Amino acid sequence: MERVIAGAAAPNATSLRVIEKLGMKFVGNINPNAPDDPYHALYREDVFAETQRKERDMKVEAKLKELGLVLPEPVKVPPGLVLPFSWVRVRGDRAYVSGHGPLNPDGSVAEPLGKVGAEVSEEQAYEAARLTALAILASLERELGDLDQVSAWLRVFGMVNSAPGFDRQPNVINGFSDLIFELYGPEAGDHARSAVGMAGLPLGIPVEIEAEVEIRGG
Repeated sequence: MERVIAGAAAPNATSLRVIEKLGMKFVGNINPNAPDDPYHALYREDVFAETQRKERDMKVEAKLKELGLVLPEPVKVPPGLVLPFSWVRVRGDRAYVSGHGPLNPDGSVAEPLGKVGAEVSEEQAYEAARLTALAILASLERELGDLDQVSAWLRVFGMVNSAPGFDRQPNVINGFSDLIFELYGPEAGDHARSAVGMAGLPLGIPVEIEAEVEIRGG
């Protein structure tokens, strides 16, 4: 019985309500103080499985709200910059996501700008990758209508605006991957990934990320 974290007999309505609410299982007439009463127990593995199920079933939008995260508005394109392409292109059961950078909630480009390992620290770049994930999620939501339409993250390509000698690009792009895992879990959130250094990125952003996802009902 070492795996049991709660137990109850069922001699009255109050006990029955507790048993039903907690989802206890009947384990026999094992209570020495009441040998004629059926005994129910709640097991650790059952609690763990139920917690995992609730986390899996919780909608991505609800998880974002729980984490206090806000999806940004569409990117505010600076004057003189022309972007003649779709941010998300859907074909069949795939959605191909163009390269995104870190955005503020109003859609403006988030600072700091510059090269990671020089003007931008590794920790700041990690946060920029996290903001980039939010920007990609915002584009997916606008295109698909619901972030739960994404059934699997397939491929992520991360680019880091790197100062000479900076070689920890994977640590930076972990800011993206960690948030996707947190929102989608280890199965749907798992993805193939590259993290590479670049001599420069548009507008001096420290991170740019593109992705490919599988979608439902494609």
